[in-house]
Amino acid sequence: MFERSRCVKTPKTYGEKTIALASRLDVINRELRIEKDDYFIYVPLVRSLHETELKAFKEKIPECEASTHVFPRRRKQIATFAEILEDKLPQHLLSSVPRSIDFVGEIAIIEISSELDSYKAVLGEAVMETYKQVRTVLAKAGAVVGTYRLRDFDVVAGEPNTETIHREFGCKFSVDVAKAYFSPRLSYEHNRIASLVRDGETIVDLFAGVGPFSILTAKTHDNVKVYSVDANPDAVKHLKKNVRLNRVEGKVFPIFGDARDIVERQLSGVADRVIMNLPEKAASFVDAACETIKPVGGIVHFYSFIEISESLEAVTQSFMENVELHGRNVDRILSSRLVRATAPYKWQVVLDAKIL
Repeated sequence: MFERSRCVKTPKTYGEKTIALASRLDVINRELRIEKDDYFIYVPLVRSLHETELKAFKEKIPECEASTHVFPRRRKQIATFAEILEDKLPQHLLSSVPRSIDFVGEIAIIEISSELDSYKAVLGEAVMETYKQVRTVLAKAGAVVGTYRLRDFDVVAGEPNTETIHREFGCKFSVDVAKAYFSPRLSYEHNRIASLVRDGETIVDLFAGVGPFSILTAKTHDNVKVYSVDANPDAVKHLKKNVRLNRVEGKVFPIFGDARDIVERQLSGVADRVIMNLPEKAASFVDAACETIKPVGGIVHFYSFIEISESLEAVTQSFMENVELHGRNVDRILSSRLVRATAPYKWQVVLDAKIL
């Protein structure tokens, strides 16, 4: 869309100076795009210049002139999620609007407080209006629970769908958020662990889910072997699909079953590195991790939860005692860090430990 407008026309060599002066005088029409050709720059104006303003231009830029020009209109900036809701919610509820949104492929996931429960559809439509790539908006309808770490969702806008393709660090992940645990907030961890792996390693991902740790590790290393274990049949179904999607056949080996049973039957003493991303229950599988690590030792990435009153040192001490209880020793803690807040006063943490 185009519009003819008053403007200041100057040689291109004076372009920056012209824009700076027009900006100081607050006369630039921000709804139109500044134009240029081979010789001149054209700065659109919101009004005609006063005589004193034109004099100021000519003093700084003798070759400038007042003119008219046809300008393209700027694409209107999309309003933010909060701005869209300003006219759709009672004023006293605006402070309760969700401050964060998780995006998994074309699905947006929000957490809606009880006072906004009757406005779920309004919130969902606002998300879709703001983020054009979104096809489905889900509202959390419960906590993550159960062996498979699943939660219930309500569809509040868009297609009634919980399955999508999520892209992360050049990988594609087939995910059904209602049937297999997946968190886009762990993308940094997925990449961090993959970057620590060295060619030639054998990795056991004890609670692999749809494979974000396993797939990215295999995708970024030529010579690795990753055994990806999960007890959730739906997660393993998507994991197998993701192996094909990312062309890592022969490097990632999906295994369905209980981690401890699988280790005892086929993965004893094979691993240079073990990933234990099951923070709710990882402590109860330390025996399996110790059994999986090669006799010469290896690395364990141990994830857990702590309350705000607890310390990383306490988690570290408990983990070291647990390892010793199962016949191995912690040579050293390579790293310990907070990963993310998961609830008020609760954090997910990770220990990277060298086990002998």
